[in-house]
Parts: sequence; C-alpha cells; structure tokens
Amino acid sequence: MTIRIFHAASPAATVLLAAAVDAGCFTGPARRILLLSRTGPAPEAVADVSETVGFERLRARFDEVLSWNDAIFPFHPAGWLPRADDAPLWERHFRRAWGLGDEALELVVDSPHAGPARALTQVFAGVPVEVYAEGPGGYGPTGEKIPPLTGTRVRRLLHPDLVPGVRPLLLGEYGVEPQTVPAGAIINVVGELADVDAELTAGEAPAVGLPVVAAPALLLGQDLAGAGLVPAAEEAELRLEMVRAAVALGHTRLVFAPDPYAPWEDPAALLAEADRLGVELTVLDTPAPVVADVLLHRLRPALVVGCTSTALFGAARFHGLPVVAVGTGLLLERLTPYENAERIPATIADALLSGPADAGSADGRKPGGEAEWDGLLAAVGFAMRPKVRPDLRPAAERYLAAHLDGHTWRYFKRRRLASLALPGVVPARLAFLRSNPGLRRVARRARALKRGRG
Repeated sequence: MTIRIFHAASPAATVLLAAAVDAGCFTGPARRILLLSRTGPAPEAVADVSETVGFERLRARFDEVLSWNDAIFPFHPAGWLPRADDAPLWERHFRRAWGLGDEALELVVDSPHAGPARALTQVFAGVPVEVYAEGPGGYGPTGEKIPPLTGTRVRRLLHPDLVPGVRPLLLGEYGVEPQTVPAGAIINVVGELADVDAELTAGEAPAVGLPVVAAPALLLGQDLAGAGLVPAAEEAELRLEMVRAAVALGHTRLVFAPDPYAPWEDPAALLAEADRLGVELTVLDTPAPVVADVLLHRLRPALVVGCTSTALFGAARFHGLPVVAVGTGLLLERLTPYENAERIPATIADALLSGPADAGSADGRKPGGEAEWDGLLAAVGFAMRPKVRPDLRPAAERYLAAHLDGHTWRYFKRRRLASLALPGVVPARLAFLRSNPGLRRVARRARALKRGRG
C-alpha cells in the first residue's frame, strides 16, 4: 500500500488538502498521514494547526497526524535542511519513527523550494511529489531554482481557482501542469467547519467572541510587519485605512479579524478610529484559531476588506462577496528585494481586485481580460526570476511594450527593467539592442567589473 504524506503549515492548507481528498484528486488505496508544521519566527509561541476550530472534522480524512516540529526538534522548521550525505540517515530515522517501514511513499507538499517541503523532498529522494499552492502566491514563479532531481519528480500542481482563467507560473519551468481543486469541494469543507463552530457557540456567541450582527463589513488582518514586509507603524496605519474604506462605502457595523497566528496587538487605535467615525467595531477574539473562510461563511458580510490575504480572494471567488483591497500600493512600494514572494499576491490584488475608489463590481474584480492578466503576471514573474523562467522574456517584452504606463509602472522597478534590458527604460529607437546577445554579454561583464571594484 502506498503511503501519502500531506504536509500543511496552515489551516487554509489543511482545508485545501481535505477538499482535494474529497474531490477524488488522490486515488488508489493509500495510508494518509497529515504532517503539520509551524514555521513562524517563534513557532513555539503560536497555536498549532491542530488547535483550529473544527480541526477534528478535517482530521477524519487522514489516518494519522504527525508534527514536523517535533520530528526535527531542536532545529527550526523554516530553515532546517539535511546535509546531502545525511539525507539517507534521516530517511531511515523518519521511516522508523513514523512507522513507514519499506512501503512506497508519495509526498504532497507546498512549494518545494523552501521550508519543510524542501527538506522532505531532499530526505525522501526519488519519491513522487505532488505540489499544492493554497494562495495567490502560486500564480508567481518558483522562488528559486530547485534541483532537477526534485523538479522532475513533481507530477502536478493543485491549487484553488482563485483567479479564474489565469494560469499559475509555479513550477512551469518543469512543465508541471496545474489542476484546480473544485470550488464545490472547498465550500463543502468550509461548511463543515462552520457547522462545528456553530455548535460551539450555540446560544452564546460571545463565548468565543463571534459577534452577532447582520451583514457587517469584515476587515481581514494580516501580519505584514511580522513577516518583515512593512514597518509596524505602516501596518497599523493600513488597518486604520481599512476602517476608513469600509465607512466611506457606507458601512456602519464592522468586524476586525486579526491574524490568529500574529502576536496580539492592542486594538485601541482601531476602536478609537471607529468611534471617531461614528461606527460600531467589534474586534474578534477567539480562544482558538478560526479559519477565515469560516468567518465568511458564518457572517456573510456585506463587504470584505483586506490587503493580499488568500481569504480576500476566496471571498470574491467562492463566497460571491464584494471585496476591497487596501494598502496594495504601499506594499508594492515597500517590498524588497524585488523577487519577494509577496509581490505576486500584491500585484494580483492591486490589478484585479476592486480598490476603495472603484468598489462595487459584482465579483470584486476590476475590468480586464485574461490575456492582459496573464501578460502582467508573465512580466512580473520574469522580472522577479529571470534565471528560473527565461522562457517568459518574450511575453514580458510584449506586455511592457503595450501596457507600461503611469499606472502599471507600480508593478515594476526602473532599475530592474534596465538590468534585464526590458522595454520601458531603453528608448524605442534603441530597442534592437536588447536582443543583441553580444551587447548583453558586454553589459553583464561591465556590471560584474563594476561590482568587483566596489
């Protein structure tokens, strides 16, 4: 019997995996092991995925639940990798510790270029790999070049269809075909969790802090500062902007849902801003983490406001709710280096989702064609990872030549385009120089010499 090891580092990942199992994405007799990890800066200080409200319903899809953090203690799960010579020893250790014996294995992991997924694919060398992307990051390129012995083992990319018609770039360098997890399966799993939460709060919603209000505006918190994306002061201002955006659109009852895996923060400034604007604000405070989609299902908010969270995309796509993206321009400006993995979610949210000034579309999306979105992602993806996806250069050049203007410049950096000899920096009359390989070699050599002297 094949043993499938499903790795998950968040409640949203566990929901997606459960939906994929329900939808028949994994066939054949197999023993299913759910391997959970906590990968934040201080993993011991945050709740485990298994503490999420309704987790027992998700657990029913798996034969066993294990902890990656416990398995590699005292190493940090986000950065630990086995030395190449030690990988066979670790494989023997895990097979014995997890009772795997000599059975055939399959891995189901998130992006295999970082974190526990990378370690697992190195430890279990030669094992078939299925990759999933739970959020909009999957629409971007692979974070870095992954070894061919890993990339060629990946059979497919599972993902929720957050942006219909747009093809993910992740692992495209290996020809990996994306496959969507049916929306109906995801919605059914979320419905199960919402039922569990309703049982826990029946008759007394304040017991877990779930507000009893009709159609509020839901504000989704994110730990952007904790991830090093923006300064804490700017994230605090972004939250205030979310309140102002909801109020400007006519909402008087607001619910703020903090990131349950972020450090607790005093909501006094948010409450004071709501009071100043004359609206009612409830700050969600639950004893156990609640999946954001469960809040969407339970509250059926009249508006969802966020920055780049997966739940913001899911609200529009799976729950049919109006959404507004706030702070994406700030995030695009602050992200460093350019290849930061959050750039693709920020780009998609800014380009596709309604902002405070243009809210009101039925599906929460700005007008535009799929070809235009694909072109934008190809251009940003190539600029982020030109060595990983050199095949995207022609598409990037076409998009930049046709669409680069005062608005779309926000998705690019002038120095980045110049270093890659892309349209937008080089004058049109000299555009032929970009395709001259000899001149590009000379330019690269000159830059290398300049760095050496520096």
